[in-house]
Amino acid sequence: MTPININVAKEHSELYKVAIALSAQADAAAKDAGLPALLIELIKIRTSQINGCAFCMRLHTGDAIKKGETSERLAVLPAWRETSYFTEQEQAALSLSEYVTGIADSHANRRLYEEAVDFLTPQQVSAVTWMTVGINSFNRIALTSSYPVVPKG
Repeated sequence: MTPININVAKEHSELYKVAIALSAQADAAAKDAGLPALLIELIKIRTSQINGCAFCMRLHTGDAIKKGETSERLAVLPAWRETSYFTEQEQAALSLSEYVTGIADSHANRRLYEEAVDFLTPQQVSAVTWMTVGINSFNRIALTSSYPVVPKG
């Protein structure tokens, strides 16, 4: 029998509410900084792809589609650097989110940060960083709690 991990969101629901509030505030900061709603979803999807969080990938891909994102752009998101689908602002934000997500390699990957600050305002850099911190938290909650991801239907 496969052991079921403890759902930390339920075990300490007050802490989960703090994570939700952080994420909501980061999203609001991103919007206030002029980042489009679709880019906010792309950052959450890309970060979740890097972390291997199927629960968050499915959730935010659905949100992105509802907001008008195309299946074509979503299909190439893992290889965004090899395409011309994304604007300079989107590329900068994706680069920064990859830098924050892979923080253990931050010294080796400093170019990811430098790519971002050339095309984003300081307010946007801060907002993308906070959004990435938030989705990384949710990825870790979902993965360590073994959130189920089964076909809908």
